[in-house]
Amino acid sequence: MSTVEKKAASKSSSDSNLKKLVIVESPTKAKTLRKFLSKNFVIEASMGHIRDLPQTAADIPAAVKKEEWSRLGVNVKNDFDPIYVIPKNKSKIVSDLKKKLKDADELYLATDEDREGESISWHLMEILKPKIPVKRMVFHEITKSAIEKALDNTRHVDEKLVRAQETRRILDRLVGYTLSPLIWKKIAYGLSAGRVQSVGLRLIVDRERARMRFVKSSYWDLEAQWSVGSDSFPGRLTEISSKRLAQGKDFNEDTGDLKDKSLLLLDEKAAQKYQSNWAGKKGTVLSQEEKAFNSHPSAPFITSTLQQEANRKLGFGSRETMRIAQRLYEEGLITYMRTDSPNLSQEAIKAARTLVEDLYGKDYLSESPRQYTSKSKGAQEAHEAIRPSGAAFTHPKDTPLAGRELALYELIWKRTVASQMAEARKMSVVLKIQLEEGLFQSNGTRILFPGFLRAYVEGNDDPEASLSDQETLLPNLKAGQSITLKDLKALSHETKPPARFTEASIIRVLEKEGIGRPSTYASIIDTILSRGYVIKQGNALMPTYTGIAVIQLLEQHFSSLVDPGFTASMEESLDGIASGEVEWLPYLKKFYLGKSGLQAQVEEKDKVIDPEASRTLIIDKKLGASIKIGRFGPYVEKGELSASIPVDLAPADISEEKINEILQRAKDGPQSMGKDPKTGLDIYALQGRFGPYVQLGEMKEGEEKPRRASIPKELPAHELTLEKALELLSLPRELGLHPESQKPIMANLGRFGPYLMYDGEFRSLKKDDNVYKIDLARALEILAEPKVGRSTKILKELGQDPKTKKKIQLLQGRFGVYAKIGMMNLSLPKGLDAEKATIEDILKIRDEKKSKK
Repeated sequence: MSTVEKKAASKSSSDSNLKKLVIVESPTKAKTLRKFLSKNFVIEASMGHIRDLPQTAADIPAAVKKEEWSRLGVNVKNDFDPIYVIPKNKSKIVSDLKKKLKDADELYLATDEDREGESISWHLMEILKPKIPVKRMVFHEITKSAIEKALDNTRHVDEKLVRAQETRRILDRLVGYTLSPLIWKKIAYGLSAGRVQSVGLRLIVDRERARMRFVKSSYWDLEAQWSVGSDSFPGRLTEISSKRLAQGKDFNEDTGDLKDKSLLLLDEKAAQKYQSNWAGKKGTVLSQEEKAFNSHPSAPFITSTLQQEANRKLGFGSRETMRIAQRLYEEGLITYMRTDSPNLSQEAIKAARTLVEDLYGKDYLSESPRQYTSKSKGAQEAHEAIRPSGAAFTHPKDTPLAGRELALYELIWKRTVASQMAEARKMSVVLKIQLEEGLFQSNGTRILFPGFLRAYVEGNDDPEASLSDQETLLPNLKAGQSITLKDLKALSHETKPPARFTEASIIRVLEKEGIGRPSTYASIIDTILSRGYVIKQGNALMPTYTGIAVIQLLEQHFSSLVDPGFTASMEESLDGIASGEVEWLPYLKKFYLGKSGLQAQVEEKDKVIDPEASRTLIIDKKLGASIKIGRFGPYVEKGELSASIPVDLAPADISEEKINEILQRAKDGPQSMGKDPKTGLDIYALQGRFGPYVQLGEMKEGEEKPRRASIPKELPAHELTLEKALELLSLPRELGLHPESQKPIMANLGRFGPYLMYDGEFRSLKKDDNVYKIDLARALEILAEPKVGRSTKILKELGQDPKTKKKIQLLQGRFGVYAKIGMMNLSLPKGLDAEKATIEDILKIRDEKKSKK
């Protein structure tokens, strides 16, 4: 053995004896890492951030509480020095990490490979103050090869990345904590503003304003059904006497006028005249043009496109998508899910191409490996695209996943595989037919070769079904050929206002404008929803009146802070801090303390902003009344009359007629629908700030609040009957007492649907269960089923307890494997191998637990 080999062997032996503490963010990530690291690695979870800026006044240290700047959590008078505190729920975690560190010879910080992950590692060093060697290990997937590579290529914590993240955190705090108190004073207490989310809100508000300005227009056209032999196909009238017919896109959305006056606007009378004149006549084929074209597969997922596609295909919100993706990453199934790079490694390309060849054949492979580059503004993190992890992608069927996790993994798997598939080859066909002075056009598409469409179609769940959906076949006709007009319909159309944003479409705009970064899109949407500035109508994001009021104030007095361009430039500055091209302290000083900085602006505007004007909405309609924001939400005021506006009445849909209806209802007071046969009290249908509801009896001062129940959105007001009102008021229903505990079981209707409530536990009802009719026996069946949470998976069904006949299971939860007997959860002792656990083992654990009580 050479000297070099002896030294290497000696070093390897020495390393294997060292006790190494590895800190990650979550227990799931820790568990996955344990599969690849030897026993001398002790892996612990920090459970996310271990310290942050103070969240409440109680969190501010006593030593600085009297300082004027302490409410910000940042010492703006001393180089923006932040006050970092350890939250109460993290004290034990920090204590445990310090104990583990005492026994360690080396510390490995294995938090995520982005600015936030870098920041967590830095905070860990600041709190733990290690006196042993510290190594920063980074990886974008949790596989054996990736972990080995990370161990061989450790580095120091990147101070520039940390500083960029810290600057972002300070900026967000300064904007939020400086502007929000002003908004409380000028509009209503409890409202707030944010550096990034306010810009996202403005985009949504601007779209609603466009809907307010929208002027509806109507037009007519004719739809033909042509026949040739046994074939029939549709066509639409496009020209009359060489003048093109106006379509919806030809109208100005704000005025309702035609943009091009030379176009022919067909009205009902003219449309019906042509329908009558041309009925049963024959047309002549003028031309049939064919043009081949190719469709290319979409790039592998980045954070924004994953959120968009999961929203479109699976109905997931952006927050839910990121939560599921985080679990898939931590379980070692996909690469890191916060990225704006669609790039694939050579290993990934090889894995995808191997799968394509195995599953579909060589013909379905792209001619050469396909690589993608980022189009996003200010792309930063140098990660790969989001893809299945490893050198060989695990087929969705071969994973232990189920439900929503499986659906998202399958989406990622298909998109990655499709990216290396051949283009789809198609043929477009345009057929023009003359009928007297009218010109009709039919458009068709043939798929010549499906290519990537065989595996993945954007926006569609079933590639096989979508192939036929993408084809519109036309017969092969020749110029001069005569064809029969089988049917002709005169159709009326109305132009539609600009569509409201969905989560998918707002993320696309945020990314395009450079607002926020991959890790922030979900939190932007989550924040404006949770604060009540936006509500969902189906999939659409609709701003509330309060949200409009906040944006109105910010636009009038702090326009730059809600300007997409300015916000994007802030992101670029943060990128500059991360790369070392921009100095963080001068940037913060100019932004906050400069002559026209935020602090000076707020002090100046506080003196001039009129609260009454701020609470009055500028609605781009003649309503004959004022819409204002009050202590209890939006209301309409006309003369001496005022009434709350229902939260689900969209700003763009409000009209003088609806305002008069709301005011008249308030003036008339509640009208009885009839009497409750049990109590003899009147039942009223009322309108509140959160929508319509029914009430049993009248509100009387000094008496208990009357019983109320919300009227479901799917139930139109005119269909509400006395019987239905009584049914709604019957909730919550007591079904009876649990035979074991003698505690009541209740059935009720909540925000997420019908559910049971028993002893502080909640269970959703099944699709076939009726909350108004479910009985005690059925409730006991549901309660007897194991409660499986969102982060819980059933690993094994062991059987039944011989005495009680209750089901015994092993489950994988957030904090590891545990057993369940009926409704009782049991932790497994350290020495028990979950895979070898028997019914007898679990019953023994249960009996020992009972004996200790």
